[in-house]
Amino acid sequence: MKTIRLPLLTMAFLGMMTILACAEEAAGVKEKTMMHLFVEGGWVMYPITLCSVAMIWFIVDGTIRTSAQKLYPASHVTQLRELFKRGDYVGAYNFAKTAGSPVAEVVRAGVALAPDGKVMTEEAVISEISRIQSELMGRASYLSVIGVCTPMIGLTGTVTGMMKAFDKLGTSGVGDPSQLSGAIGEVLVATASGLFIAIPAFICYYLLRNRIQKGIHDVQEIVTGLFRSFPYDEVQGRAIGDEEIYAAKPNWDASSTPPSA
Repeated sequence: MKTIRLPLLTMAFLGMMTILACAEEAAGVKEKTMMHLFVEGGWVMYPITLCSVAMIWFIVDGTIRTSAQKLYPASHVTQLRELFKRGDYVGAYNFAKTAGSPVAEVVRAGVALAPDGKVMTEEAVISEISRIQSELMGRASYLSVIGVCTPMIGLTGTVTGMMKAFDKLGTSGVGDPSQLSGAIGEVLVATASGLFIAIPAFICYYLLRNRIQKGIHDVQEIVTGLFRSFPYDEVQGRAIGDEEIYAAKPNWDASSTPPSA
């Protein structure tokens, strides 16, 4: 955990500095520091900063999870191919169960149901691939959520800033524009900050989505190659692995009353 905290703090600092630098350019105020702009942006700058840190985290996490080294490590693929070549399907199941990579999980699901025939094996493989894809897409979808929410947060800052501006305008009149500068600055900083987080969040979401699709396709290609010409007839009825089977032969004499909890 200690090794993760330092990068997170660093990313938080960089994210905040990026927001403030972009807001400084958008507001057109060169003589003010970034911290002044952060304060001028109002309370909405705090959730926007949190969104920027979360965005960086999900980008880094998604990039790592969708890499070839994580989805289908070369050592795992080589080991599984060697076990399949030797016909050691029990060994392949045991290795896949402990390997922990997505490609190993797909192979484990397929080998476990191989004694039930080709149709069941293919359904198990497709189901496991769909599960992995859904998990990866679920994590990547948070970038889309950030891309939608940050402009709304910035718009909230815009509304509150305009309310303050009109309130000052109503109390002081148009003869003292200096009193309106703080409220107008809040409007510009909050709006610009929300947009500068939303745009890269959406771009990275679509890039990660394409990366996930490619990675899932590669996993499917590897697994399809392993199960090509699989001897389903020779393993039919045999036990491979320790997957629990819940459906037993029908017991017509059993009581119709469901068992008590």
